[in-house]
Amino acid sequence: MTFAMRRLMLVVSAAALAGCAAPTPAPISLAGTSWQLIAIQSMDDAQGTTRPGDPSQYTVTFGADGRAAFQLDCNRASGEWTATPATADARSGQLNFGALAGTRAMCAPGSLDQRLSQQLPYVRSYLFQDGQLHLSLFADGGILSWAPIR
Repeated sequence: MTFAMRRLMLVVSAAALAGCAAPTPAPISLAGTSWQLIAIQSMDDAQGTTRPGDPSQYTVTFGADGRAAFQLDCNRASGEWTATPATADARSGQLNFGALAGTRAMCAPGSLDQRLSQQLPYVRSYLFQDGQLHLSLFADGGILSWAPIR
């Protein structure tokens, strides 16, 4: 085998191996994303998991300007948000909402609007897992799980 042939095989082999290497995942950002609530998981077994009847009635949009906009059934709210990634890929970290200003209409019985309004100020961290966003509440108060709006 000639030197040129060996060199070509080495280049082809290196290219093939590079193609097999797993790409480094791009960092994830909350900015510019929108989510709909799919579950409220309580750490109290007596309460269990609550699922909204219509997830599209409970949404959050994280603006690139640091503002979050919420639809909470028949009400709306907005306020500032800040996130500090805990990992290099930003799959988890601290998350805080500033004071939320919102409407206070009386939604239909069974609405989760007041429960969410009370819980959102206690969000302390986030985790992206299996395509969902999980927001953990202060002192193991529960987890708000969200699916992306497509």
